[in-house]
Order: sequence, then C-alpha cells, then structure tokens
Amino acid sequence: MTETAQLSLHVPEPAVRPGGQPDFSNVKIAKAGAVPRPAVDVAPEDIRDLAYSIIRVLNRDGEAVGPWAGLLSDEDLLVGLRNMMKLRAFDARMLMAQRQGKTSFYMQHLGEEAVSCAFRKALRKGDMNFPTYRQAGLLIADDYPMIEMMNQIFSNESDPLRGRQLPIMYSSKEHGFFTISGNLATQYVQAVGWAMASAIKNDSRIAAAWIGDGSTAESDFHSALVFASTYKAPVILNIVNNQWAISTFQGIARGGSGTFAARGLGFGIPALRVDGNDYLAVYAVACWAAARARRNLGPTLIEYVTYRVGAHSTSDDPSAYRPKTESESWPLGDPVLRLKKHLIVRGAWSEERHVQMEAEIMDEVIDAQKQAEQHGTLHAGGRPSVRDIFEGVYAEMPPHIRRQRQKAGF
Repeated sequence: MTETAQLSLHVPEPAVRPGGQPDFSNVKIAKAGAVPRPAVDVAPEDIRDLAYSIIRVLNRDGEAVGPWAGLLSDEDLLVGLRNMMKLRAFDARMLMAQRQGKTSFYMQHLGEEAVSCAFRKALRKGDMNFPTYRQAGLLIADDYPMIEMMNQIFSNESDPLRGRQLPIMYSSKEHGFFTISGNLATQYVQAVGWAMASAIKNDSRIAAAWIGDGSTAESDFHSALVFASTYKAPVILNIVNNQWAISTFQGIARGGSGTFAARGLGFGIPALRVDGNDYLAVYAVACWAAARARRNLGPTLIEYVTYRVGAHSTSDDPSAYRPKTESESWPLGDPVLRLKKHLIVRGAWSEERHVQMEAEIMDEVIDAQKQAEQHGTLHAGGRPSVRDIFEGVYAEMPPHIRRQRQKAGF
C-alpha cells in the first residue's frame, strides 16, 4: 500500500517584510532592446515566451534601442513628459488637499505615470477605456480639464457627477473614460462586452480593460478572458502589476502562473510583459495591441511591470507591510526621470528647461485648484434636494405623460 504524506496548506509569503532588506531578485529584467517585436498577426502560441520576459526600449544610458523603438518624435516625447509631470504635480496637490481636510479620499499614481499617459496616445477618438482608480493619466493625456477633476474631488457645485461618485472615480464618455467601478474587476467584463458590441455593429472602435495585480484573483477577470478569447473581442486587456495590492503582496493573486501575463496563455490570448516605467516601451506595446484589435485579430493581454511608490490610498499605511526603503531599490527606476534623461541624451531637453517646466506645471495645477476651491459646496447644509437625488437617475418624464398626470391631479 502506497504511503501518503500529511497534507499542508500552502500560503505564499512575501520575500521581505517591514524592517527587512528590499529584494527584487524575482524580477527578471531583459536587456533593453533584446525582446523581438513580432508581426501583428502572429499566432499566440508562437510568442509564449513574451509572457515571461519584459519588453524594454530605454537602456541604462537613456538611449532608445531595439525593434520596439523609433515610433515617437521628440515632440511626442516632450508631450509625454509634460503629461507625466502634470499628473505627478496634480497628485501632490490633491494629496495635500486631502491632508488639509478639503476632500475625504485620494489615490496617488506616483511611479506609475508612464502606464496610462503613454497608453492613451495609442488610442483613437471613440475608443473606450474601462479603468481602475489609478489611470487618471488617461484623462490628463487626453487634455481633460484638471479643474473638472478637482471639482469632482472636492464634490463642489460644479462637480460633473453631482456627488454620485467617490472623489477619484471620474467619468467622461467624450474622453473615452468609462465610469470607474468601486467593485474591483467588474470593469474587465464590461470592457469585453463593450468590445463585442462594437464588433457586432461592425464599428471600428476598440476597448481597453484595466485591472491591478491583486484584482486578477477576482472571478470577473477570468470570465472576461473566457469571453474575449471565445469571441475574439477587439479589446486590450491591461494588468498593472505594481507589486502590491492593498496590504497584500502580488503572490497571493499570481499563484503558480509565474507572471500575470501568463494567465492569458491558457486562453489562447497573445500575452506580453512590458517595462511599465518606460514610456517608449509602453507606447510601442499599446500600439501593437491596438493594431491587432483593429485588424479583427482579437484581444491582447499586457502586463505592465511597475511599482506603486506611494500608499494604496490615503487610508493605507504601506510601512505596515513593506520595507520603508523598498521604492528606492526598485530596479526599473522612475518613469519621469528616465524619459527626461532620454530627451537630454537626444539633445532635445536640458536640466534647466526641466526645472522651468516643473514650475510652470505646478503654477497651472495650483491655479486650477484655486478656481475649484472657489466653487461652493454641492448642497447647502449638506443635504441634497429631492431634485438632486433624482436628476440623472431617472429619465425625464415625457410631456404627454406629464400632461396626463397633471389632469389626474398628480
């Protein structure tokens, strides 16, 4: 009779805890320019190895190298740098406003600016993003007014959503930014459904789904992959792997798949990993995936390897679960500084001009904040009117129904 060992439950453990020495030895970084750029119509099974590598364009010297480089002009890159710097300045002011009691809640993007700012430039007017709460760069890079974002954060009388959403859960159909859902992962299936509808209508618009590494453990993530792969939906499935969910390291959600990108392989979806702190690499990979979707070749799954420098939110204390110096040890650097260095190497930028732009952007952000703070509170006395409650929730009553009700004395 065969002997059986006593069973024990495996619970993944982080490599290091608070007080320990930061360790990113598990992040295998490919040499910049080393990962090939396959044809857009490549068969998913032929690029399985891209789910385990990391596509990089910028090397340690600030040079753009390899087959994914060369898609952006100096002018494009300067716009990207400005967008990332604007998002970072916006973050700093809104975090300060929350600390001053001017808003209840805020979530930073510090260290992740390249992911959303670069991705947005690969989309077209009419495409739709289904974001999480850390993709405000999609709006910044599409010139959505900062003052509108601040009005919502302060929930003042000019709040475009009239107080019906949390402070950082923006919404703009015009800018291809679907209303953020506070229920994690639900936006993934919504994006796939929207993309399927676009295909059914023989439209040309594509969708982009966004999710964090922790939320890939939700069933909605897996349901989305089933439908996207089965119906070849024109959707880009983005996973932002910033190493930490709220209070939880990524191993809990990743399980034994090795990488988050590898989750797509079992569904027959082409899967790639990209350096999320490399603006040029993010843009190049996003363009590749968008081209695939527009040619009716189906979905692409992209894992952005990045790092959440700040807290998960203003309600979180990261020092309770990770080393305080961990962000300084992150091997892929700072996205703003890396693009800045690249532009200086190209002779298109300088330290002096960078300092000047920082000041100009901060002045712009502070001016928008002053304007937003001049608006009154949404509801006098803190109580909404009956009209406020129902406006925008129910359709306006048709005139003939209103006349009938009036005749009946209602």
